[in-house]
Amino acid sequence: MTVEKTTILPASRDRVLEELKKLETLQYIARPYATFEPVLNTGNVWKTGVTSSYRFRLFGLIPFGTHHIHIIRMGDTGISSMEGNEHVRVWNHEIYLTALDDARTRYTDKVTIHAGWKTPIIWLWANAFYAHRQKRWAALLQNQKEQNDG
Repeated sequence: MTVEKTTILPASRDRVLEELKKLETLQYIARPYATFEPVLNTGNVWKTGVTSSYRFRLFGLIPFGTHHIHIIRMGDTGISSMEGNEHVRVWNHEIYLTALDDARTRYTDKVTIHAGWKTPIIWLWANAFYAHRQKRWAALLQNQKEQNDG
């Protein structure tokens, strides 16, 4: 099953991409739906070809295995990762970035999920999770803009 959500973010494509590469950004935008705690120190910035692993908790409380993220593509137009854990064997995530102008970016999350019999349940959760993530993205970037302007 696939989840796809699009929003307009209040920042340039370069700014969004810069933030997208940071573990801290994922940790911020995922809360409180999910938490990601690094298993090993693989650095705080993702790069093409790198695989990193995280203790994943639903709502910050419920252990949900070790989530592995392998970055297969990273560029100006977005990021592609192959992900999964013990409960969700496939969580392939595409992020598409389209510059609308110097201050706005169209941001799309597209996630393919395969989790056996759990797929419909995970798909429902993922729909809520990505809607939440995109709202948190907008808030993060707006706060940064206001700090820079102030």
